Parts: sequence; C-alpha cells; structure tokens
Amino acid sequence: MTTTLRSPVLLGVILAAGCSNGHSSPPSMAKSETPAAALPPAAPALAVRGIDLPGATADGVYMDYLAYDRAGHRVWVPAGNTGSVDVIDTRSDTLTRIDGFPTAEMERRGKKRTVGPSSATVGDGVVYVGNRADSKVCAIDAATLKLAGCTQLASMPDGLQYVARTREVWVTTPRDNTVTILDVSDPRTPKAKTVLHLEGQPEGFAVDEPRGVFYTNFEDKDRTLTLDLASKQVTRTWEPHCGEDGPKGIAVDHASNQVLVACADHVVVLDAEHGGAELARIDTGDGVDDIGYVEARHEVFVGAARAGKLTVARLDPAAHTLTAVAVVPTADGARNAVATEDGVAYLTDAREGKILVVEPVR
Repeated sequence: MTTTLRSPVLLGVILAAGCSNGHSSPPSMAKSETPAAALPPAAPALAVRGIDLPGATADGVYMDYLAYDRAGHRVWVPAGNTGSVDVIDTRSDTLTRIDGFPTAEMERRGKKRTVGPSSATVGDGVVYVGNRADSKVCAIDAATLKLAGCTQLASMPDGLQYVARTREVWVTTPRDNTVTILDVSDPRTPKAKTVLHLEGQPEGFAVDEPRGVFYTNFEDKDRTLTLDLASKQVTRTWEPHCGEDGPKGIAVDHASNQVLVACADHVVVLDAEHGGAELARIDTGDGVDDIGYVEARHEVFVGAARAGKLTVARLDPAAHTLTAVAVVPTADGARNAVATEDGVAYLTDAREGKILVVEPVR
C-alpha cells in the first residue's frame, strides 16, 4: 500500500546556539515559522512537521531505531506494534507500508506492550530488519520493498549494523550480553554465523570499516569499547563517564578518528587515537538514546525525549569543539534521529504515532 501523507507544519522553531555547552533554553512552541531575518548570523531556520504512520493505536506506535538509505533517499521506520515497516521517500513524503511482520505482547517494567519490528540497517541492495517479537532478522529488497530471507537468533535483537567489509550484520543482543554476527555474503539470505559473549550489555553501534573496528557500549557498566572486525575480539575499553544511566548511541567521524558517544543528557567526543580521552562535550537535555551524524556536514542530531527538543551540533575535529547551531522544540518522547545529507532530521514520535521531520525553512 502506497500513500502520501503530509501533516501540517507543527511549529516554527529557531534557536541559534553560538556556545559549545548547549545550555541555551528552547523557545516556546509557535504555530508559524520565524522569519530567517530574525535570526542571528549562521543560525539555521528550521521547522518541524509530522508524518502520520498507518496503524497507530491509542498508545501510538512503538519505535526504536530508524535507518536512512542515502542511495535510495528513504527513511526506514520499523513500526513495532503495527507489525509493519514503513518506508518514507524523503523527496516526496510518499510512505509505503510493508506489513505482515509478527508481533507479540511482552511485559517490561511492570507494563505490557506489543512489540514487533524495531531496528534496521542498510546493506548491499537490501535492508535488514530486526524483530523483537520473534527474534528474527529479515532482508527486504531495497528497490522493490519485497521481503526476502530471514534468520532466527538465539536472543532478542536490539541494534543492527551492516559491515560491507566483511559482508556481515552485527546485531547487539543485550539480554544475554552478546553480539550476534550474521553472514550476508548472499545479501538476501542472512545466516547466523557466530555469537560473541561480552562482559556487559551492548548498547549502541557504529563501524569504522577502514580501520576494521566495531563500536558498542556497555550500558550497565558505563563503558565504550571497540571490537576488531577480523578477530572478533574486544581491543579497547574506554570510560565515557555517562553516569548510572550509561552510554547510548555512537557515531564516528572517520577522518579525524573521533567518536561521539551519547549519554542520557549530553554527548561527548572521545579521541580514538589517544585512549578515548574526552575532547569535547555538549549538554542536550534529558532522554537521549541514539544519535544521527552526517559526517560531510560534521553535524550531530540529538533528540532528547524527556526534554522534548532536538539539538543540532557541529563538530570541529581540529579545534576539539562541539557547538550547538540550533535547538528545536519537538515533542515529549521524540528521539533517535537520523539525518539526510541535506541536514533534514527524522525522529520518532511514538506517543503520537508520527515521524517528526525537522528541516530548513525554504
């Protein structure tokens, strides 16, 4: 089923942040866009709108990780309790629903909820989707959007990361302190390959293929670690000093070999060349999980769910600074941004069953 869904502009939001500590307060939510002329120099004019997801219930749509296919100009939205994966064309807003995925009712922290597809990663002509309901990872043809092969995991998948260098998909499976590696040498037929047993709960994922490194965190131990892609062994362990909530998402600036690690209310930049030393940090508001990074723009997009705002910050690898360029009010619970090469961010708004789009005012 293909539909075009355009929600009206939710709010016009601009906040230039010429400081590097991210302490500026967001403006109140407005109904119309603020003219660019009212902004300080170099502050981007951004507006927020929503794209409604089909099948939303009164509880919304449970979402976790999004994926952006830069070649196909599509955002992939595993839409949990709806039993579908929704694919948004970033050029037209056309939404295509891929349905038929299993769902299951589970209890977490004393509350029952329905889970289903929850994570995705873009591979070689396919997109891999992890499903918490049946602990499977399935391949979907990136062009036709048709389901291909699936493989069963021994543990529930969390995050997925495609690794072109080894033709593998690395899957964080934190419930049993493991990372599960899939063989995708035949892209349409993923197969379980090996399970790496770790000393903590892996959370977050990133890959530096030229250096042969996979990154993850131990959320329960406040550690960031690297694994060698060839030997599958842990090679380095760093302390991001995130606190008791632990580290969340990760992104890599490959040219400078600097690593951005998301904590619950801030982002730190670690120096991979010098033992993970902290180079910079920025406060973002509470409720951060995954982060989006566009390396060509040196911009990181950080959705703070509890603070209800998106921070766009620019990394200067040479000066070792991370500076906010915009802070945008979004919605309570909005998080896990991915961003396009044009600096357009997509965030989950699970409670309202929407994807929020934060984009430059044209």
